Parts: sequence; structure tokens; C-alpha cells
Amino acid sequence: MDFLKINGGYGEGGGQIIRSAITLSCITKQPVHLENIRKNRKVPGLRPQHLTTITILQKIANAKVVGAEIGSTDLKFIPGNIENSELVEDVGTAGSISLILQVLIPVVAISQKKLNLTIKGGTDVLWSPSIDYTQHVLGEAYSRMGIKFSLELSKRGYYPKGCGEVNLHVYPSRVKSISFSKRNTNHVKLICTFSKLPIEKIKKEVEEIKNRLSRENFIVETEIKNEEAIDSGASLLISSIGENSIVGIDALFNKKTQSFDLDLNEFIKNPLGIDSNLADMLVVPASLAHEKTTFQVKEITKHLETNLFVTSKITGCKYGIGRLVNGFEVIIDGISYSSVK
Repeated sequence: MDFLKINGGYGEGGGQIIRSAITLSCITKQPVHLENIRKNRKVPGLRPQHLTTITILQKIANAKVVGAEIGSTDLKFIPGNIENSELVEDVGTAGSISLILQVLIPVVAISQKKLNLTIKGGTDVLWSPSIDYTQHVLGEAYSRMGIKFSLELSKRGYYPKGCGEVNLHVYPSRVKSISFSKRNTNHVKLICTFSKLPIEKIKKEVEEIKNRLSRENFIVETEIKNEEAIDSGASLLISSIGENSIVGIDALFNKKTQSFDLDLNEFIKNPLGIDSNLADMLVVPASLAHEKTTFQVKEITKHLETNLFVTSKITGCKYGIGRLVNGFEVIIDGISYSSVK
């Protein structure tokens, strides 16, 4: 069998390579052999969150997998035929549900299938998009690219116990190219959810953030929700959605500093079409769309650079990066999903 070999230590050398590789493996029916998985990380190899993703995909795509175990730095993934699925899964830790959904949604939707999934794990955890970011920011971007999904949050799950629960529905979709250029709105939505923390403290933090945005001439709509979770915690999403732009930033409440870990300047000073985290997530569907997807972004992160490299290697899509006065323009020339066998 011919495997496409991918060095899991390339670029940022983290979980992004795993997610992109197995996503595209399923869609393109190309077996992949991942080596040196997270080899430069403090704890190398596959973690529970990655293993859950692989296990779910194995079911959905009738795949054969070699090396799917905690700590493995070598994985062979051989996809089969993708089927409509109804599944109930549990990460077993506070591992990120959002990062798992980043894989499942495009695989099922672009393969013209359906998925109903109930999954337990972490909804708002470190080093991962919050579930609100996934629903409101990624959901808006995917919708404009023709990818159809919906999710309902049953329960929040913070670190360390997790135990959050999300119901996901993915529908057959026809992916299309899109363009994001300049941010053309000053309207902002601020959503804050919390559990087992003083509401006075949360309101004070939100008010300070709102005032800062208002001083920068943003019109801010706020929503604060007390949503019960096993662990105490709080999550914040700031988003600005316009005709040619989708810009979001999220943050968790730091119990040590008693504030949200938020670089508000990252949001305020970005006049371009999308935020840097969303840029990572658009590469895979853009590579399979018809014609060119273009977006302007403040910086080319290691995650984005890695994702562009891995995606082009698997799909054969072409991409280019151009320098702007205040950032970069990324162009991805998709191969058209209709050419995927």
C-alpha cells in the first residue's frame, strides 16, 4: 500500500498536523503515515484528545489504524468509505471537544454525509478554541463556505474534570471558495459564561472590557450567562462579524490573577478580514473548494504555515502568501471537492 509520509515534527510540530492529515486522508481516501508525532513536545506522541478524534474517525470512515495509542509517535491511517453515523463519545478527560469537531465537521460535510454526535469532554479549556468560538465564529465562516453544521451545548466543561457535553449535527455540504478582506463593522458581540464564580467579579471584568472597546469606538452588545459546570470557570468570546470579515478572540478566566487571559489589542488592532486562529481552520476546506479562497490576516502563525504545507502536500492545492502594509494576504487555489474520489 502506498502511504503518504508526513513528518509530524514539521513546523509547529503539534496536534494541528495530526488533525489536518487525518481529515484530508478521510476525504481524499489517501492513506497517510505520520512519523515523529509531537516529538518535540514536553509529553510527546498522541494524547487522549488525539486518540478520541482518531477513534471516532475510524468508526465514521471505516478506517484501519496502526499505532493509535497514548504516547505513540508513529501512526498509519488507512481510510475506508465514510458513512452516515450516530455516535455517543466521551473524551474521558477535559480534552478539547472543539479541536475534535474541527476534524469531524469537514470530513462528514464535504463527504456528503450526515453525523449526529453526542460528545463529552472539555468545552472551554487551555490551548483550544472555546465551544462558543466554534459555534459563533467558526460556524459563521463555515456557513459562508457552504459547510452546514449545528451544535447545542448541554453542559459546560472546564479543566480539570471536563464533563461538558455537546450535541453536534453535520449535514451534506458543497464547499465553496470565499474571500475575507477588511473588517468593515464596528459592532461587537461579547458573550461571557461562568460557573461557581462570584457574579460581581465577572460583571466587573466584562464591564472593564466593554468600556475599553467602547473607547476604541466599538458598539458593544454583552451577554452574561451563569451555566452550571462541575468545575468552576469562566469563558469569554468577543466577535465582530461583517460582510467581508469574521474576527473573534476568546479567553478563559485565570483564577490566579482573577482576570481573563486576554490580549485585547490583538482584537482592537486587527483591521483585516479574519483572526489568526480562524485562518488555521479555513485551510482544509479552502483546499477542497472550487476556485480561489483569499483572506487577509495580521500574521502568518506557525500553525497556519504548518497547515498550508501539510494540506498542499495531501491535496495538491496551490497557495501563495503576499505581504500587505499591515499584514498578509493568503490565497489558496482549491482542487474542487468534485475531483475527490
